[in-house]
Amino acid sequence: FNMIHSLTDHGFTVLFISHKLNEVKEICDRVTVLRLGRTCGTYRIADCSVNDLARLMVGREVDFSVERKAQTAGEAVLEIEGLSLQRKDSAVNILEDVNLTVRAGEILGIAGVDGNGQSELVECLTGLRRAGKGRAVYEGKDILQANTREIMKNGISHIPQDRQRTGLVMPMPLRENFMLQDYYTPAFGTHGFVNWAYVDAYSDKLIRDFGVKTPGRFELAQNLSGGNQQKVIVAREISRQPKLLIAMHPTRGLDAGAIEYIHKKIMEQRDNGVGILLVSTELEEVLKLSDRVAVMYEGRIMGIVKPEETTVEEMGLMMGGMPLEEIRQQA
Repeated sequence: FNMIHSLTDHGFTVLFISHKLNEVKEICDRVTVLRLGRTCGTYRIADCSVNDLARLMVGREVDFSVERKAQTAGEAVLEIEGLSLQRKDSAVNILEDVNLTVRAGEILGIAGVDGNGQSELVECLTGLRRAGKGRAVYEGKDILQANTREIMKNGISHIPQDRQRTGLVMPMPLRENFMLQDYYTPAFGTHGFVNWAYVDAYSDKLIRDFGVKTPGRFELAQNLSGGNQQKVIVAREISRQPKLLIAMHPTRGLDAGAIEYIHKKIMEQRDNGVGILLVSTELEEVLKLSDRVAVMYEGRIMGIVKPEETTVEEMGLMMGGMPLEEIRQQA
């Protein structure tokens, strides 16, 4: 940001494109809002609030607040004990003695600067990477010893961090993307034959229920906007009625309207008793959605706090590598 301001101070013109409205407010002098390929208007940034910009982008009022029902978390859905992972060809640990518990009807957020072990933690929990030590007990079984299909077929859903690389098959139509997780189950077909009538009805229902903007089930995933691609993934994973939802960067790269929608769907799952592990580098998002927040730094948990019992400064210190106990001893 300082570099951009330095350029403009020296007479350069900068065209800044972003869906992050706080950044637009901080960087820009004027703003042009586009919606569905049309210009909604150009305004002096001093004359626009974040809510004004969101309304122009989406075409309606956007509610950034999250309605949270008061409820007591249930029994542990996932218990992670001593999970460690060593970097290949090195004695350095990517994950070191991670201990976490996710309970039914709660959101446990994982905060931290990107690249501090969050991706590897999720990969270990979803069978994409084999942990070196520790256990992750779900319904009495250690899922660290299971493969991805064994994990996913028993009530666990996963919203991956990269919707285009690991969430969808981009050249495939939506109806085939909707069935990716469960194509082998009897509902979708038997004896190697797909029950396309069921798949089509299932796809149409998800498109309708989750508000996916698309010409239809035969549209290729690559032709949808980022927000609608994410809705396809969220629809697929939530419709599986999971007991545990692992969501990593669920709103990365989305506009204000899509973020509002995804947040509400995640909260609905929490209110319905699903245990949710939410990983995000957006601190505001983690604090807004989570019942408890664990902060990761270099593969270790620096502390676990309730959002209402901490401060942004305290979170920042933990994200920088200072344990919670040490921070509070100095306070």
